[in-house]
Amino acid sequence: MEQIACPRKRFLAKNAKISRAARLGGVTGSQGLFWAEAPGRVEILGNHTDYNEGVVLGAAIDRVVHVRGIAQAHGRISLRSTSYSPVETALSGVRLQEGNARWANYPLGVVIELLSTGVPISGFWAEIESEVPAAAGLGSSAALSVATAFFLLKLARRELPPLELARVCQRAEHRSAGVHSGLLDQVMSIFGQTNHMVLFDCRSEEVRPVAFPADLAFIIADSGIKRELAAGKYNQRRAETHAAAQALGVRALRDASSAILNADVDLAPTLRRRAAHIIGENERVWRACQLLERGDAGGLGELLNESHESSRTNFQNSTSELDELIDLARKQPGVLGARLTGGGFGGAIIALCETASAAEAAHNLAHGGAQTFVCRPAGGALARN
Repeated sequence: MEQIACPRKRFLAKNAKISRAARLGGVTGSQGLFWAEAPGRVEILGNHTDYNEGVVLGAAIDRVVHVRGIAQAHGRISLRSTSYSPVETALSGVRLQEGNARWANYPLGVVIELLSTGVPISGFWAEIESEVPAAAGLGSSAALSVATAFFLLKLARRELPPLELARVCQRAEHRSAGVHSGLLDQVMSIFGQTNHMVLFDCRSEEVRPVAFPADLAFIIADSGIKRELAAGKYNQRRAETHAAAQALGVRALRDASSAILNADVDLAPTLRRRAAHIIGENERVWRACQLLERGDAGGLGELLNESHESSRTNFQNSTSELDELIDLARKQPGVLGARLTGGGFGGAIIALCETASAAEAAHNLAHGGAQTFVCRPAGGALARN
């Protein structure tokens, strides 16, 4: 498959015109045009730690979801997408859609959650375009929710604290998809900083930027195996990790250690493997921060390799396609380490690579059948009018 070169762009100039589709839909006049964008994200280390009150190291990427639109009279919501059929619904009694209109449940879920917080949402017309590959483990649904929330807050001339907004979008995703995910995706999309990773403590909710080395880049390679978290595996892993914490007598696996796990405790083999993965991931995040302070890029790459081996054997959220793609990535000159990113069970991998070798390595991965792009940590969500 092709290697994609898609530098982050601003979707609209400040004085952009309303699209022809909007005019044909009856949305005319001098209403102000509002727009927002929110990036996808990569999870660098800290796989499935967010809902276990752990720590995670991630970054926003330069692929974004764009939402643009205007206020609309008569309490109507009109949603357009470059990928799906239009959806029209009433703001009064707004509810989730079924069938081919289900794609709109992410933005509609945000509408419902913002209304519940007291934000005065009015009717609106919006069109949505995404650069983030769907179902690839890159936070596409969270980016859509965050972009929608930024757009609606701008439209309503309201503000919410960033972490509160992240929780609004998290609840919207729970409502829309039935996936009880943590805050990782929303936090990375909102708090992303150019040339910085984001360290997120999911218990204290502390967010800290971590400088990304100037001579390194990430290669993102989408295996093309789409994953459906709501199919049950994600929620099953969540239940298993919580059961492991209970069996170990701790509030969350954040409070366990390798020493506790290696003690002679009565723990079912599956729960032991799940706990080993989460405990190991938390430890790898802290080690990564120490290595970055020392400028040890090779050590960081080894942590990515360790993380994937744990995903493959302990958490069992890898696939043969992901394993093959990672093996190919590790053979490329300049690649320091690679692992799956996101929930797993398909989707994308992330490879840490020397910048000078990144384009060639990405080309070789694309030749092997993956859709690839090279990126560095990017800025977070924004909105304008």
